[in-house]
Amino acid sequence: MKNEFKKLIVQGDKKFSIKNTETEEKGGYNKHSSKEALTKAKLELDNLQEILYASNTYSLLIIFQAMDAAGKDSAIEHVMSGLNPQGCQVFSFKVPTSEEYEHDFLWRHYKALPERGRIGIHNRSHYENVLVCKVHPEYILSEHIPGINDVKKVDADFWKKRYESIRNFEDHLTENGTIILKFFLNVGKDEQKQRFLDRIEDPSKNWKFSSGDIKERALWDDYMKAYEEAINETSTKNAPWHIIPADKKWFARLAISEIITDKLRSLKLKFPVLGKEEQAKLQETKNALMAE
Repeated sequence: MKNEFKKLIVQGDKKFSIKNTETEEKGGYNKHSSKEALTKAKLELDNLQEILYASNTYSLLIIFQAMDAAGKDSAIEHVMSGLNPQGCQVFSFKVPTSEEYEHDFLWRHYKALPERGRIGIHNRSHYENVLVCKVHPEYILSEHIPGINDVKKVDADFWKKRYESIRNFEDHLTENGTIILKFFLNVGKDEQKQRFLDRIEDPSKNWKFSSGDIKERALWDDYMKAYEEAINETSTKNAPWHIIPADKKWFARLAISEIITDKLRSLKLKFPVLGKEEQAKLQETKNALMAE
């Protein structure tokens, strides 16, 4: 992996600080050169996906987290456009349903995990429970957790245990063959403002805008604190966070694509090789077809 993408990884051996992290990065690329590099990366990703599917050993879980208008949807659209839909599934997590609230906070995410050989993409994820809920602790009361019947009880010890649950969940997945790649699309506050204005001014983008987005924007500092703590608590060697500068969408897409292809490449997977008996049957079938 190129150095400009390696430096985006947080693995727990160093503390992540949002205020010391760039939201605009070019990595030596421009918009034109990044487009060419992305096209090349997508072709390789398509081939690697086929090998992943055929080998049927690992699954890949890709997680996207970000503030509103950071570019999660467009990143998924552009980076994954070359994949075979049969081997890929995308889930977008919104406010839990009444059924989901009747289970633990990880239940709905377990249900959405990719099978072996497949790529699963989670647009928002189980991290909403330590991000949005950290900023709005009253949401936790809807989970009906025994002993948690007051916001005051959603304290530091509660969050410590929730981070531990997430680490254990991800450790369990990686030990059983699920590769986890976590991306935080780090968009600047000024850039978010401009994208909100673009959505308001462009009728074709009006549907993307919600007045609730502005209310959440007013809590920007609280969200940044929640992201920083969550990333530092849950970025591990097996499931590291990747902090993607997202002010330039073209760079973000390239960085994500390069990181995914590099990870799949590192698995050194190969197409299955048939045994002698199976190969003999193939030859018999070929001979029969040629004799028609």
